[in-house]
Amino acid sequence: MTVFFRVLAAPVQDKAEALRAAVSSIAAGNDAPNCFEDDADSFARIPGAPFSYWVPLKIRQLFATDQRFEGSERVARTTNNIEDNFRFVRLAWEVPESDAWRPWAKGSTHRFYSDIDFVVAWDSRRRSYRAFLGSVHRPMERPASVDLFERPGITWPLRARDFSPSALPAGAIFSVRSFMLAASEADLPWLLGLSASRVVDYLYKVLLGRFEFPEFVVTAMQRLPLPPSLPLEAKSELAELAVRAWDAARTSQSEVETSSEFVLPPALRSRQPGLSTAEANVELDGVQQRIDEIAARLYGVALAQLAPSTEQHDDTDAALDDAADAAGDALEEALVATNAQEATISWAIGVAFGRFDVGLATGNTELPPRECDPFVRRAWRAPALTDGVRARDVLVDDEGHPADLVRQVERVFDDVAVARVEGLRPIVRNDFFPGHIQTYGRSGRRAPIYWQLATPSTSYSVWLYVHAFSKDTLFRVQNDYAAPKLAHEERRLESLASELRDGATAAQRKQLAAQEALVEELRAFLDEVKRVAPLWKPNLDDGVIINFAPLWRLVPQNKAWQKELKSTWDALADGKYDWAHLAMHLWPERVVPKCAKDRSLAIAHGLEDLFWIEGTDGKWTARKTPTRSVDELVRERTSPAVKSALKSLLEAPAAAGKSGGRRGGGRRKSAAAAEGGDA
Repeated sequence: MTVFFRVLAAPVQDKAEALRAAVSSIAAGNDAPNCFEDDADSFARIPGAPFSYWVPLKIRQLFATDQRFEGSERVARTTNNIEDNFRFVRLAWEVPESDAWRPWAKGSTHRFYSDIDFVVAWDSRRRSYRAFLGSVHRPMERPASVDLFERPGITWPLRARDFSPSALPAGAIFSVRSFMLAASEADLPWLLGLSASRVVDYLYKVLLGRFEFPEFVVTAMQRLPLPPSLPLEAKSELAELAVRAWDAARTSQSEVETSSEFVLPPALRSRQPGLSTAEANVELDGVQQRIDEIAARLYGVALAQLAPSTEQHDDTDAALDDAADAAGDALEEALVATNAQEATISWAIGVAFGRFDVGLATGNTELPPRECDPFVRRAWRAPALTDGVRARDVLVDDEGHPADLVRQVERVFDDVAVARVEGLRPIVRNDFFPGHIQTYGRSGRRAPIYWQLATPSTSYSVWLYVHAFSKDTLFRVQNDYAAPKLAHEERRLESLASELRDGATAAQRKQLAAQEALVEELRAFLDEVKRVAPLWKPNLDDGVIINFAPLWRLVPQNKAWQKELKSTWDALADGKYDWAHLAMHLWPERVVPKCAKDRSLAIAHGLEDLFWIEGTDGKWTARKTPTRSVDELVRERTSPAVKSALKSLLEAPAAAGKSGGRRGGGRRKSAAAAEGGDA
């Protein structure tokens, strides 16, 4: 037998003294806290033989089995890193519904059900990410474990406080940080229930030898033991409970606007049948408790044996943890109360643009039938969405205008019998867009779908909805909104100046100055729209930020977002994103020749067969002579009007309406960028 002394809880400077005290106590025949006597040979029962002396022997013995999570018809795998998420990955709401994109599980800490917020570019013919060829150091035509892509399974994140498995439906793809357990359709439901238990979480952490935010690597899942016995009735109950938990977990997302389960915002959710978020969470807690009880019985352990952590916590620590939890709950409740109004405003803006169905709030629309199988292929389309046929691409912040966004939102409030929000215009004008950028962002990628183009003072804004606009949208902004607005305000300025010609009070002079400033801002705004409109050709497959980038001067009200757009525009002009449709549209003389040397770019732009040929050995090589000349391809993709507009845009002042520095060092470099050169 071996004696182990556990002094992890002692501060670093006190560990030696704590160890001496424990040894002295044992030598004197007394009990010592955190002292364990165990057979070191028993550690070998656990794969990897971690020093798990604090783990009860009965639990260690569970690992002495051939029945593991990976076994007959069960496979646990990971895949390789894409390495360029900016190119291949989008947030689900920034691209149109298309077979060219697949749901991409990036890792979620929610058990049973996790909303998949990302999609990945997919080429069904090649069975690979679209235009993916691996990396310089590891070239490959297809990603690792591609045979498991689009199969139903169980996925979980690499890093989390607790093991958090969730259902991965057919048609979805897992990532390098969100692993995959594939099994038969009959086994998946009970495996989901069992793996979500506290017992499996504990066994996983024992295998890893770490309890505080471990990395739940796939190799540990492969060695994770199943219970010694799994009666059919236990499997059936676990399967039923897992489906109930999955349904409750996804129901809790029905108030989240970015979720594929979104129905209505919190303030209106009760107008449709179904559990509220709070009720769904209560249901989830009850199911989790029953799953834990079944798993404990199957493994033959007591839940009390499952220490929550390898670290030692005394009662003071527990009290502090409880206090922190209570404070966190109170803060979360306060945030929910504060954000309820913001959520309702955001939803109403979506209704105004024709994105969301107001009938769900008025009772004129019924919810569609809900899918009851966690693992079948699904549409990933929120019940709240309309078909988009009547969606509007442009609204304005212009009081009295028929397309005034604030007035449209107020009409929505009236239609659903909700009290109007006091001070709504300044909220929409100054506060909504920054919050919208954050709400519609994940993991460092931000993809707002309502765009606020504004004057520096935000006295005038044009709002665009990305899933409704077209190549003509900016011409409409120019001709139908900004130009008439400028003409109207110029007439007001002329009238005001005429009235004050014979003298004016200080207040009148201030009013005149304000009107002059507004007119100047509107002129600068219109000038910038005129620069961008001729070259505007949106393609949402490029992603929101690349489409937004040419408009960076028109978001002076949000410096952080403007800086991000400007950086993206500069990188695009410098050739960093030549895979983008916008790069080919603006700089074909630069991008087409690259396709002859870079097969990935050729695939992205539909030029693979012109520049590349596949050999009998399956390897691709560049054609000695392209089937069409580079000059011919460049000519048919070059527009003099676009080139002229691009030159004007690149040479424009750094900030709309103000003089200042120019992109990349002035006219010489800007002109070179317009010509597709490096300067």
